[in-house]
Amino acid sequence: MSSLLSPFEPAYRGLLLAGVDEVGRGPLAGDVVAAAVILNPEAPIEGLNDSKKLTERRRERLFDDIQEKATAWCIARASVAEIDALNILQASLLAMTRAVQGLPQTPEHVLVDGNRLPEWDFSAEAVIKGDSRHPAISAASILAKVARDREMVALDSEYPGYGFAGHKGYPTKTHLEALAQLGVTPIHRTSFSPVRERLAQVELF
Repeated sequence: MSSLLSPFEPAYRGLLLAGVDEVGRGPLAGDVVAAAVILNPEAPIEGLNDSKKLTERRRERLFDDIQEKATAWCIARASVAEIDALNILQASLLAMTRAVQGLPQTPEHVLVDGNRLPEWDFSAEAVIKGDSRHPAISAASILAKVARDREMVALDSEYPGYGFAGHKGYPTKTHLEALAQLGVTPIHRTSFSPVRERLAQVELF
C-alpha cells in the first residue's frame, strides 16, 4: 500500500480559498512564523510543494513568485514570549490566526495544515500533510519557512557563536553545545526543556 497521500480536493470551489501553515514549532529559539495565501488561478505557480521537500534556492525563487502572483498573502508570527506563555501549540495556532486575519482579502474558506483548527469564525478544515497535498498550503509553507529562515540568519549576527544561520534554532548537537557553553539568549524559548535545564544549572551556582 502506498504511503503517499493523494492531493486534497476541498468541497469549496470559489476563488477566495486560503491555505495556512506555520514553521518553527521544534526550534529552541526564535518566533514561530505562519503564512496564509490565496492563490490566483489565472496566475499558476509551478513547483509548489511542502517547503521541506524543496531546496533552499527553489524556495527562495518560489517565495518571490508567490508574493508576485498570489491574490493575497500575509506572514505573521507569535513571539518567543508568547510561546513561553501559551505553549507552542497555542502559539502556532495564534500565528496562523494572525496570518489569515492579516490577509488583505477575507477568505471564504481556509485550509489549515495539520489536524487542529484555530478558534476562529472562518469556514475552515484541517488537512493532514496539507503542505504537500494542496497548493495554497504549500505556498503558505514556503512563505513561512523562507521568512523564518531569513530571520534566523539575521539573528546569527546578533548572537554569534550559536550557529543560528545553520540550524535555524533547532536542537542540533552544535546548538546544544553552544547553549551549554554560551548560555541562554533573549531569543531562546525558556519553556523548552534544554533551555530550561540550562537556566536551572545557572541558578545552582
